[in-house]
Amino acid sequence: MLSLACATAALAAPDAPATSANIASAKSAKVTKAAANPTNSASSANSDTSPIYGVTIPDGYRKWQFIAPAHETAPLDELRVVLGNPKAIAAIEKNQLPFPDGTVLVKLAWKHVQSAEFAPAYVPGKATTVQVMVKDSKKYAATGGWGFGRFIDGKAVDAAQHQTCFACHQALVKNHDYVFTRLAP
Repeated sequence: MLSLACATAALAAPDAPATSANIASAKSAKVTKAAANPTNSASSANSDTSPIYGVTIPDGYRKWQFIAPAHETAPLDELRVVLGNPKAIAAIEKNQLPFPDGTVLVKLAWKHVQSAEFAPAYVPGKATTVQVMVKDSKKYAATGGWGFGRFIDGKAVDAAQHQTCFACHQALVKNHDYVFTRLAP
């Protein structure tokens, strides 16, 4: 998924404020045929679909299996969780690279806040983004076989933010099929 540098660049876009309702909104967003197929290449005029890649938030992703958590330090200050569809889980458990077509990874991110009940702990605060990676080696051949989607409040961010995805993944994790996430022990 995104690195600190990628996410920082994406958050720097002035028209992409982080808001607290993106997870709930994404979960309850009106789902079209595209949601059943996260690689649907619907027009970028559909704000539920990422520009450039045509990726949508997959239906039912909140029920997918946990892969790994992450803590991003300043300037993001986020807690993150990466989930995977069954193809992703099977591949990641076997350390299979490259990931097979049909692999879908979803990262949920929240600002971290100090727990009111237990001072040493940080807990999820305001939701920031839902980020999606879809593996389709033919459709996304120019981007290492991956399509990307970044969503705030269930709506795709602009094309400029999506243009940063592959360059970052290519620069930092090309040797791991462009994926930052590893299975948590």
